[in-house]
Formats: sequence, C-alpha cells, structure tokens
Amino acid sequence: MIASECQLTVNPHDRVLSKSELAEAASDVDGLLCQLTDIIDAELLDKMPRLRIVANCAVGYDNIDIAACTKRNIAVSNTPDVLTDTTADLTWALLLAAARRLVEADRYVREGKFKSWSPMLLLGHDIYQKVLGIIGLGRIGSAVARRAAAFNMPVIYYAKKRKSAEEENRLNVEYRPFDCLLKEADFISLHVPLNEHTRHLISKKELELMKPGAYLINTSRGPVVDEKALVRALRNNDLAGAALDVYEYEPQIAPGLTDMVNATLTPHIGSATVETRTRMAVMAAKNILAGLKGEKVPNLVNWEMENKL
Repeated sequence: MIASECQLTVNPHDRVLSKSELAEAASDVDGLLCQLTDIIDAELLDKMPRLRIVANCAVGYDNIDIAACTKRNIAVSNTPDVLTDTTADLTWALLLAAARRLVEADRYVREGKFKSWSPMLLLGHDIYQKVLGIIGLGRIGSAVARRAAAFNMPVIYYAKKRKSAEEENRLNVEYRPFDCLLKEADFISLHVPLNEHTRHLISKKELELMKPGAYLINTSRGPVVDEKALVRALRNNDLAGAALDVYEYEPQIAPGLTDMVNATLTPHIGSATVETRTRMAVMAAKNILAGLKGEKVPNLVNWEMENKL
C-alpha cells in the first residue's frame, strides 16, 4: 500500500534497529511507520527534520514522546481496537494455562515422565465460579470480562474512572476499590496503559494484599508489575502463580523469573495472529498515507495536530 504511493525504505533486519541505525535510515523521511519496540524520542526527532507523521503499529504508544512530536508539528497515530479480541483471547489462554499447569504438564510428557495416571499428578485450580478481578476496564478489559460468562465467574473491576451503571450491567461487572479487588479476586488480570500512575502498580504491597492462592495475569505493559517483587512472591508461594506476556525490561527477564515453575511466560504475543497483525499493518499504512497526503488521520493520538497537517 505504501510502496504504491511513496518511496519506501524497510528495515532489512529481523531485529529492532538501534537508535543510531534508525536515525541514519530515516534522516530524510516524511513518514515513519514504527513498532512498539522503536523508541521515538526528542533526540531522534531532531535528526529527522522532514518528519510529518509517526504511525505506531500498536495500540499503546508509550514508546513515543508525544509532546516532542506535537512541538515539532508531527502527527502520531496508533492502531486501536483492532487487537482487542485477540489480546483478550490470549489473556484467557494464559489464565487457563496457569491455573491448570499446562506448560508444566506439556514438559512432563515430553520429558518421558508420564508413566501412569495419578490422583495427585499436577493438581491445578478450578476456574469455574472463581472471582475474576480486572484492573482497567477499557476495550481489552471489557472483552476479557465478557468471556468470563462462559466460566460462570463473578467479575469485579477497578478503573480510574468508574463505568456507568448501564455499562456495568451490560458487562455484568461490579466495581471495587483497588485494595478491595486485590484482596477478593482469585484471578487478577491487568489491562492498563503505562504511565506515571501505573508504573509498578503491582509491587510488594499489592502482592501481599492478594490471596495466597491467587493468580496474576499481565498482558498490558511490563513495567506495570514490579518483577523483582513478583519473583519473591512466587518463590515464597505467596501466590498460586502468575502468567505474563510482557516484561518490565523487555526483552530482559527479571532474574529468577524463568526458574519459577508457577510462572507461565510468553514472548509478547498478545496480538500475534495472522489476522490481527495483518489488520494492524493495514491500519498503520492507512494512517501514514493519510498524514502524508494532508488528509485527516483516522487514528490520531495527538489531536492537537488535527488541523495542522
């Protein structure tokens, strides 16, 4: 789509470009289509004087300095909603895998340890009728809540802004203050953006408030969870388990986390289906082409730029 209308340069490597590599490759571009792993800050922007639009191929955009872009009259767009159901599906896959110890069970069979059925073999925990706590009830959090009906799970939630009574009834959810949710839920799923208020939202204090048999699932942003505190909690069996798709210092993993058999870990694959990644790419391409043509950008993040393109 882009190549048919623009001179296009594509990252030739199957890895993230370093800041210096990106600066050199994009020094004279008008538009930049980037991934969540690309850090677009003021220093980089200063080396791209022609840049008019940054199209992030992701819902989140904490990798981009929005204020710096706006100051330089650079539009920023994202790919919202398109990965909602896909990420909600993975959230449930992680929840199920953690509760029923699927990763351990798979490894047990592959290593030739399965000799016979046993009543005590790899006992997990039920999901049906347990309390699901959702922190952040945006698009993905709401999609996770809707899926809970299949397991007859009561759903409680905490959000910075409480939903209307009509919305709570539609989703069949009940509001709880933050600390109350931590104490009450059997499964806690995180669905918040990363910002100054949510960094280490779950740390030592919060983990200590959770039930000893509870599970923590994170498919939002890695730094929302203090991984060192989580490793300690898992090591001490303060929690039944955790399931993570994102990490605090991604792709680095906190020391000890990979040694925890009660941790289920996936490599940031929340949106990793052929269908969803294709939709994201098409949306990002449409965003960047609109910006380069001076048209209204469909998914503009810095709305101040709407009349400046």
